[in-house]
Amino acid sequence: MELELLNQIKEKASKRKKTIVLPESHDERVLRAAESLTKQGLASIITIGNEEKIRADAEKLGVNLNGVRIIDPEKSDKQSDFANIYFNLRKKKGITIEEARETVKRDLFFGAMMVRENMADGSVAGSTASTADVLKAGLHCIGMPEGISIVSSFFLMVFPEKTYSFADCAVVPNPDAAQLADIAISTADNHKKLIGETPYIAMLSFSTKGSAQHESIDKVIEAMNIVKGKRPDLTIDGELQFDAAVIDSIGRKKAPGSEVAGRANVLIFPDLNSGNIGYKIAQRWGKAEAIGPMVQGLKKPFFDLSRGCSVDDIVNTASIAALMS
Repeated sequence: MELELLNQIKEKASKRKKTIVLPESHDERVLRAAESLTKQGLASIITIGNEEKIRADAEKLGVNLNGVRIIDPEKSDKQSDFANIYFNLRKKKGITIEEARETVKRDLFFGAMMVRENMADGSVAGSTASTADVLKAGLHCIGMPEGISIVSSFFLMVFPEKTYSFADCAVVPNPDAAQLADIAISTADNHKKLIGETPYIAMLSFSTKGSAQHESIDKVIEAMNIVKGKRPDLTIDGELQFDAAVIDSIGRKKAPGSEVAGRANVLIFPDLNSGNIGYKIAQRWGKAEAIGPMVQGLKKPFFDLSRGCSVDDIVNTASIAALMS
């Protein structure tokens, strides 16, 4: 299931010829992933760091970096430009030009500036850096697109018969209605990019169409209405219980006339508690393959890895970044 989907993603990514930055060149897994991505033709790869050290490390590991571009921030002719751009982005926050110069020398930030300035189409990091540091670089350098108010995450949950997108299961603890709406919009757009099917968005709750009353349900309904106002092209409904969202017979009974009930493929949880619990139940008891979490809500792909990630995880995430760019 997962393998078939990932193979489809890789095939699509290979045709797009995108450039992906892997900033953490000091990590053996990153060098091996760079070699694999290049050999498979999944993307053009840039690594960040001291070229002599990177090539020496690669030789010791038996890694072939032919075709991989290596950029040293200390020697790059872009360093001054990046420092000035970063200074102008952050000067209202009190940063000095000297601090800006030092910041853009860091691998995460240099990679993020390359993505910002269209020298690369996306970045994948986090094998050694914390999620907070990865997201900080993404937010400070790349920023969010107009109309999106929150950086969030989603999982692809792969079942034998269908693939769903779950959000948010990893980043935003308690989104308000506007943030929940933006999570729904980001997830729907990414579901279409990766799976290639029309998104049917279910705003999940413990109530279906007024079967219960509570302020938490009001938030879900408000979020749905915001989405309808901002993106009338999307098909969305709520509030829906999980069974009404995904089981046709229950959807027809509980929400007759709904375009989404019984056929939802994008499931938006009202908060991180329910989202995190939900995806883990689906993964551990439902035997779904979970791909993610993938960061969304930035202008361009800037993905965070688990520090326990494998080489294959990096390759797969970079392929997804190439497809989503």
